[in-house]
Order: sequence, then structure tokens, then C-alpha cells
Amino acid sequence: MIVVYGIKDNLNPIKAKLSDVIHGCMQSVLGIPEDKRAHRFVPLNNEDFYYPVGRTDAYTVIEINLMTGRKQETQKALIKAIFQSIESELNIAPIDIEITIKEQEPYQWGFRGMTGDEAKDLKYKVNV
Repeated sequence: MIVVYGIKDNLNPIKAKLSDVIHGCMQSVLGIPEDKRAHRFVPLNNEDFYYPVGRTDAYTVIEINLMTGRKQETQKALIKAIFQSIESELNIAPIDIEITIKEQEPYQWGFRGMTGDEAKDLKYKVNV
């Protein structure tokens, strides 16, 4: 699951395109299937979103939640692909993007009535 935070006046107009860009990177780097998009957008008022000096109102935070298993090189490739794609597709400079990957053990995920370690029918690989 991916959660994206930003100032609503800037985030709302680009949500669909940003979702496409992020999911495209998830597909190309992690092999996530087209139908496995789980994105949540949190548009905030200016007074509810504090960010570092030197950033603009385009500042966007992307939290990527994954089951453990992806190699360090794979995770770094994903982060770099997202930076590059957002800059080229949405014209948002990397200085205005923050990406964090949060990993949890498969048993800490719950979906379709089971935990992640019980799922034997995933259409993508976790250990890449």
C-alpha cells in the first residue's frame, strides 16, 4: 500500500497522474501487476502540512509499505525510478519529493481474510 501526502491545492489536480507514475515504477522495478494498485492520497491544508525549508508547495511525501524481502539494490532502484519519473512526467523537482519505504514481515499484513505469510497465490515476487 502506498500513502501520498501533499498540499491539497497541488496534490488534488495531479493525483491520477501521480498514481500512474508511481504504479508504473512499481511495475517496472518490483514486477507488481497492473491490477495490484493500492494508493491512498491525503490532501492537506497548508496549515496542516509542515515541511523543510527550501521546499515548495509541491512538496510531496510518498510512503511505500511492503512486505519484507526486496533487496537493498531493488529498493534503491525503485526510489530513484520514482524521483526520475515524477520529475519527467509531472515536472516536480526531486527536492520536493520525499520517499520512505516501510517494510513489515508478511505475517504483519492482513488481506483477503489471511495474513501475508499464508498467501500462496501472489501474482508477483516479494524476494526481488
